[in-house]
Amino acid sequence: MDIFGRLTLDSLPFYSAIAASGAAATVLGALSVMAVITYFGAWRLVLFDWVSSIDHKKIGIMYIMLALVMLMRGFIDAAMMRSQQAIAYNNDGYLPPGHFDQIFSSHGTIMIFFMAMPFLSGLINLITPQQIGSRDVAFPFMNSVSLWLTTAGAGLVLISLVIGKFSTAGWTGYPPYSGAEYNPGVGVDYWLWAVLISGVGSTMSGINFLVTIIKCRAPGMYLFRMPLFTWTVFVTSVLMIFAFPALTVACCMLALDRTLGMHFFTNAMGGNMMNYINLFWLWGHPEVYILVLPAFGVFSEVVAAFSQKRLFGYISLVLATMAIGLLSFTVWLHHFFTMGSSADVNSFFGIMTTIIAVPTGVKVFDWLLTMYRGRIIFKPSMLYTIGFLVTFVIGGLSGVLLAMPPVDYLMHNTTFLIAHFHNMIIPGVLFGYLAGYMFWFPKAFGFKLNEKWGAWSFWCWIIGFYLAFMPLYVLGLMGMPRRMEHYDIAAWQPHLIIAAIGAFIILLGIVCLIVQLAVSIRDRKQALDLTGDPWNGRSLEWATSSPPAPYNFAVLPQVESVDAFWNMKERGVAYERPDHYVEIVLPKNTFIGAFIGGAVFVFGFAMVWYIWWLVILCLAAIVLALIVRASDDQSNITMPASTVQAIEDERFAQLAKAPRNEMGDEPGFVGEPVPEVST
Repeated sequence: MDIFGRLTLDSLPFYSAIAASGAAATVLGALSVMAVITYFGAWRLVLFDWVSSIDHKKIGIMYIMLALVMLMRGFIDAAMMRSQQAIAYNNDGYLPPGHFDQIFSSHGTIMIFFMAMPFLSGLINLITPQQIGSRDVAFPFMNSVSLWLTTAGAGLVLISLVIGKFSTAGWTGYPPYSGAEYNPGVGVDYWLWAVLISGVGSTMSGINFLVTIIKCRAPGMYLFRMPLFTWTVFVTSVLMIFAFPALTVACCMLALDRTLGMHFFTNAMGGNMMNYINLFWLWGHPEVYILVLPAFGVFSEVVAAFSQKRLFGYISLVLATMAIGLLSFTVWLHHFFTMGSSADVNSFFGIMTTIIAVPTGVKVFDWLLTMYRGRIIFKPSMLYTIGFLVTFVIGGLSGVLLAMPPVDYLMHNTTFLIAHFHNMIIPGVLFGYLAGYMFWFPKAFGFKLNEKWGAWSFWCWIIGFYLAFMPLYVLGLMGMPRRMEHYDIAAWQPHLIIAAIGAFIILLGIVCLIVQLAVSIRDRKQALDLTGDPWNGRSLEWATSSPPAPYNFAVLPQVESVDAFWNMKERGVAYERPDHYVEIVLPKNTFIGAFIGGAVFVFGFAMVWYIWWLVILCLAAIVLALIVRASDDQSNITMPASTVQAIEDERFAQLAKAPRNEMGDEPGFVGEPVPEVST
């Protein structure tokens, strides 16, 4: 048996100049990051303050950093596909069919599993404990392991560019395309282990935040006093706990088919390919709402803040969120109406798909009524929210159209479906996460993002989106199948050229985000947030400093209404100092979470290449790390009351120097400004 399994020199990406250049860019990117850290002498900071951290806020920031890196990586695939299709009329274009198949598989995989999910987890980690008035999450070490498992999965996708190839079976991995008989290479194995590992991390995150919200709320924060973002996280956590195991089971069974020659999803020996598709979409449709619901929570927070009004219809928004969570498990079969189910089955799932649009419509009307007669302030976060409201409704209407089985039968394999899916995910998910990123950035880092570049990024995204995806609706009606790398119908090309132009305008939007961050860091001293409350906020995360202290709250707040912090400002107690401070117990940093993530990454790599001795070694290392962690009786540290007081004294000194709240200077301001505080 070869000590390196299937791994040979032929695994290097020299089969194509494009593949080799992609591998080189990946390696150079990693080396560049290490070179920058070395240049600034920041290795100790990176390792001991960040990699080893189990502070939920730092974990959230690292999740978002991973998401933004994978957004750029995933978008490169999209730009390559659009470029290929724009020029591939009656010719082969510049991408070979096999490479094109890898690109559309990696694009979907990256954007769902390694861009959207980490972005979601990052915002949840950063904000939820603060919104509920908690000092930490329920299981800080589990939180660290979840982060590094997700990172390990992303690492497997990235390394597939350098060693071997990625899957050509699409981001859904349907058998028989993903079976060993039709796809014997390592590509599907890379996809399988990346998705399997990150899925376990997501399940752990769901458990962690469900327990956190149930058990760690501040005194007086009853369920129906929680902010809408926290409510959406609560329902999302339930969905993650129930949905991700279906994906994990499907991936394990497919891995057994491929590795040990079993027959769960084959056409022989008792297997059934449709079982895989059922399991996948039993996860896959709740996953749409796992991604969308927290974005809905972001929009709720942003609309209230920048309309300077209490959120309209709080109870209806909460009930709509719960209804969406429940109904999300009743619609998965609409993803394969063409499988040959009975008319009764198709009718049921078509009706349920239409019904799930109702609570979403309730939310849209509540947001519009919040803005009605409000004092709307058009910050970049609000621009993304308004862009979402207009664009998402179009995607929803096309979804209701596809809920009719006869229509779906015609459209299911065309670009119309691609347009619909992106019409839901880009405005409904990514716009929400970008709005949240800009909204809460000053909370995380203590200074605001540049608004001009934020607005430019929005306009590039919204214009680019319409140019990139509206032509795909037309092409779908013209009969163009999806996943085509070349074609011979002249009428398609003008639409594909417009779509490619739209994709490159979106690229400008991503460039604007990069420039915005660079300019904001350069000008951070002029954009400091000294109050912790730059938007005259309504919920408890704005009651902490920016960035928050390691313990979030020196004294846990007493909640008396839905808009807890707004209520405290109205009563004049938002900045009251206690008579004395007490010591606070905090979890101690540890490298074990990162070590487990690294060991799991190597384990996944070894499973892909059948390096069995390395698989056993990694499993032993993971078990040993867990034993060491379980044996550690000193996993917490105690911050003395004197240190807490020193941190709080500095905070109140900043408050005393802070200018009048920016949002209080707007014409027609409604509400109390942040009061001056003396030390």
